[in-house]
Amino acid sequence: MIGSLDVIVIDCPNPSALADFYAEVLGLKKVVDDTGWAELVGPGDARPIVAFQGVDDYRAPEWPGQVVPQQLHLDVKVDDLDEAERAVLALGATATGSVTDTFRVYLDPAGHPFCLIKPVD
Repeated sequence: MIGSLDVIVIDCPNPSALADFYAEVLGLKKVVDDTGWAELVGPGDARPIVAFQGVDDYRAPEWPGQVVPQQLHLDVKVDDLDEAERAVLALGATATGSVTDTFRVYLDPAGHPFCLIKPVD
């Protein structure tokens, strides 16, 4: 092993707002909220940190197109896809219409794709 994962950084136009969105989706706690930067941690301030970095002239990914490819995506494991969908839409996510029995793809408020997943048992 060369190192350990410490921080996942997501570029966006409004770090504080996107951190609030993911804090609700993932049940994490916002611990830093500075101009241009916000951080979330897990229980007990566990790492890795999920951080959000402000980017001037941010261009959202065009999913599923590749003119502006996705920079990353998160898979969020849930117990009930319908219930989780209602919750993320209420927080400001956008449904893409890409749906299977085990996952659904959404765009976060900054346009990053993310998936709600319910793996087959």
